[in-house]
Amino acid sequence: MSRIVQKFGGSSVADADSIKRVAKRIVATRQAGHDVVVVISAMGDTTDELMDLALRVSPRPAPRELDMLLTAGERMSAALLAMAIADLGMTARSFTGSQAGVITTAQHGNARIIDITPGRIVSALEAGDVVIVAGFQGVSQDTRDVTTIGRGGSDTTAVALAASLGADHCEIYSDVDGVFTADPRIVPNARHLTEISYEEMLELAACGSKILHLRCVEYARRERIPVHVRSAFTTSDGTWVTDLPDDDAPGRPVITGVAHDVGEAKITIVGVPDRIGEAARIFQEISSIDVGIDMIVQNVSAVATERTDISFTLPKVDSRAAIEALTGIQQEVDFADLLYDDQIGKVSVVGSAMRSHPGVSATFFAALAAADVNLEMISTSGIRISVVIDDQDVPRAVRAAHTAFGLDADQEATVYAGTGR
Repeated sequence: MSRIVQKFGGSSVADADSIKRVAKRIVATRQAGHDVVVVISAMGDTTDELMDLALRVSPRPAPRELDMLLTAGERMSAALLAMAIADLGMTARSFTGSQAGVITTAQHGNARIIDITPGRIVSALEAGDVVIVAGFQGVSQDTRDVTTIGRGGSDTTAVALAASLGADHCEIYSDVDGVFTADPRIVPNARHLTEISYEEMLELAACGSKILHLRCVEYARRERIPVHVRSAFTTSDGTWVTDLPDDDAPGRPVITGVAHDVGEAKITIVGVPDRIGEAARIFQEISSIDVGIDMIVQNVSAVATERTDISFTLPKVDSRAAIEALTGIQQEVDFADLLYDDQIGKVSVVGSAMRSHPGVSATFFAALAAADVNLEMISTSGIRISVVIDDQDVPRAVRAAHTAFGLDADQEATVYAGTGR
């Protein structure tokens, strides 16, 4: 008997009928002879609705209490799914993240999984039960408070459980038939991928692809857990995320996919003294408030003033904290001003084969120029090229890049629920 962890996203359990459909799929897997552990997200837009409610009650809700509130959505889904499975004649047991042994750091809203102690899960499996775990949540190792793992945290919960339980693989179910060469909502004729490497999926996730959460892919790569991305609405083969070491395999495209992200903002620090250590002081301050930085560009120092401008991108949700922190050190660093722009988007092309194929940047930039897209910032890695552009140009830029690299398929992809999770 093999052991499988299955994760179902919010669009897969959006209503009572959807929950019953998911229950039938889980029961079928159990009847096929597998131990099944299910990680479940909140129903549909429940998390957003709870967040909106919290903000109507308090403009700045306490992080601890916000976590207590937001984790209720997954607990509801888990209990309802257990009821649906029971009605199909199979026993199921639901657990909160803390009951399942998900141990995290103490940071509310964006905790990290430290360890999993799955004793109660193992006991339930040995008793023949289907185990259902509320995703997105855990318990702090230090404070014993309930914590949340950030958006997409259910993916990470599922992969972490698969590793701790020695599962054969982890199945991530969403509302599309796997991983595509671009978001099929932006590029209707995006091509379905049957397999993709951990490395490429990691870059796509970091660049805005919503099909898998970034930390989920990091965990899967570190623990070597094969991830099977599938649709909860069909029985299609989906996409396997595994090791694919041969970058130059015959027929493998130079570019695997095009990702986009409109969830970032740009901050420009104007008139920074061109002295050793000033950039370090600035980014130490940003790091101290636990804000992640994506792209950084520093202009050439002006000879007349010996000052320079530094621009960087970061998640929009962290912008207020970053601006407050930088304002607090303005006199110390002696920069002139802060400029903020949240009307930006990032478009990236990703492919491990680009290491050995020249001309990728030329093709990318030519496609964007032909689409009349202006570039504000450029960043590269060994297998990725990213540009920052006006957010209104993002759909056009994604489609132009996708076509330029020959990724268009002959038929349109199907999106079953509309969210991508």
